[in-house]
Amino acid sequence: MGKVHERIDGRLREFIEAQPVFFTATAPLAGDGTVNLSPKGLRGSLAVVDELTVAYLDFAGSNAETVAHLRENGRITLMWCAFQGPPNIVRVHGRGEPVFRDDPRWGELVAHFRDIDPSVHGLRAIILVRAELIRDTCGYAVPFMVYEADRDLHGKRFAREDDASLSAYFEKKEHIATSIDGLPGLPLPCRRRR
Repeated sequence: MGKVHERIDGRLREFIEAQPVFFTATAPLAGDGTVNLSPKGLRGSLAVVDELTVAYLDFAGSNAETVAHLRENGRITLMWCAFQGPPNIVRVHGRGEPVFRDDPRWGELVAHFRDIDPSVHGLRAIILVRAELIRDTCGYAVPFMVYEADRDLHGKRFAREDDASLSAYFEKKEHIATSIDGLPGLPLPCRRRR
């Protein structure tokens, strides 16, 4: 039914890379803090960097809970579900960090995302996750659903932004620079790209 994997390779890697949507879960250290669960999509916005590392593009949005939680404690779980084909659920439990646009690793990391144009989505960070536990479970109760296409609304909305206007957008949002629980979120103004 379930199996622990030592690395992300072979069929496991193929499964992860083939999914059009995945989910991220993070939480602050405070017991009464807000747990965050986010869906992520857009084909090409996730990359398996090596056998124990995955990364995904963190695009503009209305909050920065994942960034804030990772800056505080680094804990993150990623989950992929098979909505087509044989049933399967894969979880990567690990430690993550937001890599901001002025980080020396930026150019090397962004090169992993060849199939997407990040410039039209208000890219603010790359979330880098080092796996500590990789496991799959049956997924027998996950329904069949048909993937039709990525929505183009996000790209259309943020394609017209430059660094200055994106920073102004973020500064107007209540939970970008600071999380719901008051943790430091996205550093503002947006850092310049390397």
